[in-house]
Amino acid sequence: MAESGALRDDGSRRAARGKATVRRQLRVVAGAATGDEMDRLIHERVRLAIVSSLAVEEPLSFNELKQLLGVTDGNLSVHARRLEDAGYIACEKSFSGRTPRTEYRLTAAGREALERYLAHMEALIHATRND
Repeated sequence: MAESGALRDDGSRRAARGKATVRRQLRVVAGAATGDEMDRLIHERVRLAIVSSLAVEEPLSFNELKQLLGVTDGNLSVHARRLEDAGYIACEKSFSGRTPRTEYRLTAAGREALERYLAHMEALIHATRND
């Protein structure tokens, strides 16, 4: 009986080592594909949605983005400010008559960040499907 327990422990250790190896390979493959780590700033769901929306159609107004993403005013403004501070989006405020209008555009840095992020995710998908 003691032998079968020892064999199970050895098998468990081998399985754990195998999983650790796969995790290391994923990190290496993903890093090699993009040259750096995943951009955590745009990895967050709402920020990724903002950047992706602006990559498809720009400019988009605050209200258009809010409706498109289904988020609150406060949620959108906080996430948009983080992206603006990083230089990923540009914000232009104006008036239409007496009504304030805020429009967002994706900057060149934002487009590059999105491309790096997508390449990183594609490398992860490729690594998990081919192993």
